[in-house]
Amino acid sequence: MSFTWGPATGVGSMPGDDAREAAKTVTGSFEDFPFLPELPARGPGADMIGRTAGMLVELYARVEPSGWRIGDRPGRDTKRARSWLGEDLDALEEFTQGFEGPLKVQAVGPWTLAAALELRGGEAALSDLGACRDLAGSLAEGLRTHLDEVRRRVPGAQIVLQLDEPSLIAVLRGQVRSASGYRTHRAVDRQRVEATLRDVVGVHTDGPVVVHSCAPDVPFALLRRAGAAAISFDFSLLTERDDDAIGEAVEGGTRLFAGVVPGTDGPLSDPAGSVMGVRTLWRRLGLHPGLLVEAVTVTPTCGLAGASPEYARRALAHCARAARSLADNPE
Repeated sequence: MSFTWGPATGVGSMPGDDAREAAKTVTGSFEDFPFLPELPARGPGADMIGRTAGMLVELYARVEPSGWRIGDRPGRDTKRARSWLGEDLDALEEFTQGFEGPLKVQAVGPWTLAAALELRGGEAALSDLGACRDLAGSLAEGLRTHLDEVRRRVPGAQIVLQLDEPSLIAVLRGQVRSASGYRTHRAVDRQRVEATLRDVVGVHTDGPVVVHSCAPDVPFALLRRAGAAAISFDFSLLTERDDDAIGEAVEGGTRLFAGVVPGTDGPLSDPAGSVMGVRTLWRRLGLHPGLLVEAVTVTPTCGLAGASPEYARRALAHCARAARSLADNPE
């Protein structure tokens, strides 16, 4: 099946607590690549971890003072998370009537989830590899159900699944702190990390998966081996150390979601200025300018939950204009 990526989209989170307003903004800003907004300002269950915890199958989580903890049965926190997701899907469905094209939905990936969710004793699921395995399996089942639901509501969409993995680097390096804060959990073997990611990526059989990380040192090669068709990152955190991995990714057909527009309030440069770094990288790598549009989707650097509603609207519109600038003048 041929797939056409959109030139620009958002990362996931938006400010405010009005699902209809968020869906209207997103679909209006990105007519050719909208996404399902997340609104963490509504409280626990609308946050990134709680929202994905609500998707799990036969595993449930509740809010404790220290964070989200796995429990025995679905409680009010699970119900709230599912209710808000339903509200968001209702709003998206309303504003995508007749839509055909790529549509992105986001969920937390297995390793960030394992680093954030606590077991009954209060330690992260990451401390128990059996628990990590169960969590990944439950997530995979939940994502299947979620993707089916989105297909039913927006039948013309080509769904892109984004897995958010901001803690992936910390997991690989053994930098995730224990509950006491006095020590860190052991680094997880890279092959195990890759295999688990591959299993969860493999759930989405009829569309591409993008993995998002707004941390430094994104493991491009590992994510590509795990089956990611695209990698989303904060462009400002790249260093020349990443050049080879990025060059290989582009030549291997991996799409780059380049986060070039700041995610919090501040002045915006002109659209061409926002993508100047992308053009510079292209020249440095010796890549053909014509490849730019085929290989890059423009996004904010990270989610926009911390921005004002007015800035979030401007940032999304700015991404669309910056992508046009890249298409019109790739040199």
